[in-house]
Amino acid sequence: MPLPLEEIKKLIKDSLPDASIEIKDLMGDNNHYEAKIKSSKFKNLSKIEQHKLVYKSLKGKMGNELHALSITTEGK
Repeated sequence: MPLPLEEIKKLIKDSLPDASIEIKDLMGDNNHYEAKIKSSKFKNLSKIEQHKLVYKSLKGKMGNELHALSITTEGK
C-alpha cells in the first residue's frame, strides 16, 4: 500500500518539528517522491547524517510502503 504525501510530511515533522518540507509526487502514483527538507537539526551534520535523520523519521517505511524518495536537505 503506497504512503500518502501528507503521512510522509507528518512522520518527518514528528522527528524534525522545525522542518520546512516540500514534497512532490513525481509519478502521480503515491510511490515516487522528491523531498526538500530544511531543518536546524541538520546544522553541522554531513549530508549522509542528515539523510539518516530523515530515513529514521520514516520509521522503517522506506523500502516498504514508501518505494522511492529522493531527498535534498539543508540546514536552517
